[in-house]
Amino acid sequence: MPLRDAIGARRSVRAFSPRRFRLDDAADLQLLSDLLWTAWGFITPKRRSAPSSHNRQETALYVLLPEGAFRYDAAENRLLQVTDTDLRAASGAQDYVGTAAAEIAFVADTALVTGKSPRGLVETIYVDTGFISQNIYLFCASEGLATVVRAMVPKESLAPSLGLAPTQEITLVQTVGWKAEE
Repeated sequence: MPLRDAIGARRSVRAFSPRRFRLDDAADLQLLSDLLWTAWGFITPKRRSAPSSHNRQETALYVLLPEGAFRYDAAENRLLQVTDTDLRAASGAQDYVGTAAAEIAFVADTALVTGKSPRGLVETIYVDTGFISQNIYLFCASEGLATVVRAMVPKESLAPSLGLAPTQEITLVQTVGWKAEE
């Protein structure tokens, strides 16, 4: 789909089909892989698909699926399982959370953002998250997937479930899946 059409098709959707990414299906795995690469993959060894302030690359993506939670290893373009617990429903209070195929948690390592005031740190990690989120929106529009980004996230309870370090902060979570039949 041409970029102009993807921009026109971009929407926030809050009603999702129960369809899942089947990890044993090559087509679903490729779709999920393409989604994650578009979001925050490596174009060259030092350049990613979205910008980050001073190329700090402080953001990590955690993919919450029925089979568990996974950290996206962009360098190898693979998922590394951090738990076998389905944390999708634990990533928010909205009624559709946990019903979609995946929840993608954006996690910023604040230790990588140096030389900023406290406000500058917050601005940096949220702007960088926004760049990645927009890539997901455009990918979903181009591939017929549905998505919505969310700030209402129980960060304090989700972070330990993902095994995050004290310097790692969940910024937002983006729900991804297929739109519910109307």
